[in-house]
Amino acid sequence: MKLVVKIGGAALDDKALLKKCAHAVAELKAEGHSVAVVHGGGAALTRTLKQLGKESQFINGLRVTDSETRDVALMVLAGRVNKQLVAAIGAEGEPAVGLCGGDGFAFLARKKKSKDYDLGFVGEICAVDARWIKAIWTNGGIPVISSLALGSDGEYYNVNADQMAAACAAGCGADALIFLTDVAGVKGADGTVIRWLHMKDIATLVKDAVVRGGMLPKLQACQEALRSGVGRVRILPASEAGSLPEFYHSKNEFGTEVMAS
Repeated sequence: MKLVVKIGGAALDDKALLKKCAHAVAELKAEGHSVAVVHGGGAALTRTLKQLGKESQFINGLRVTDSETRDVALMVLAGRVNKQLVAAIGAEGEPAVGLCGGDGFAFLARKKKSKDYDLGFVGEICAVDARWIKAIWTNGGIPVISSLALGSDGEYYNVNADQMAAACAAGCGADALIFLTDVAGVKGADGTVIRWLHMKDIATLVKDAVVRGGMLPKLQACQEALRSGVGRVRILPASEAGSLPEFYHSKNEFGTEVMAS
């Protein structure tokens, strides 16, 4: 099977969690699956920006990105975070190849527009060329992709990693997309995790402000992936990454499965 795993949140900051996620990815690869990893790194980016005296601003879960912030994102996400994840997977015995979306024009972006606000150098994916990912798969590797892409203007754009993962899954014709994150799953109004969430119910959760912040782009990404033909989409807490190799064969006991119908 072709699988896309998005790793973000605390899993990238906590060495034990990172090792657990890397082990799960390596185990999927060892079982014969073609695995691509897409990662964020927002916490590391926020810390670095703060060290540089720059405060971060978010609108609907998306980071406002001026040119300086974008340049720091390139350094942090395509640099240190990407290479740490490549090293973690390599330590589990599987070769990983680090990329950003701009490499080989693998992911092309356009500026994300809104009539109400300007996010700066924040982009949305408008085209995916999966041949580089497939070439890495053919040669027995695991592509590890940071969430930055080039626009037609030659500028790099910061792309929400959840939406990058959805675009990657759609472009690769993935059988499944799994989000490893630092939350237990999508929670309902009563605070309990929704194990099976139908797409038709998402609009109500958003309207009633049951879900907000960073969960908004994540659920949007889930919908985009399902509409693009990705077979299954699951939001799974990184602490339960050990269950990842069995997700296709076992009952959904952790996280939230987002369903098309």
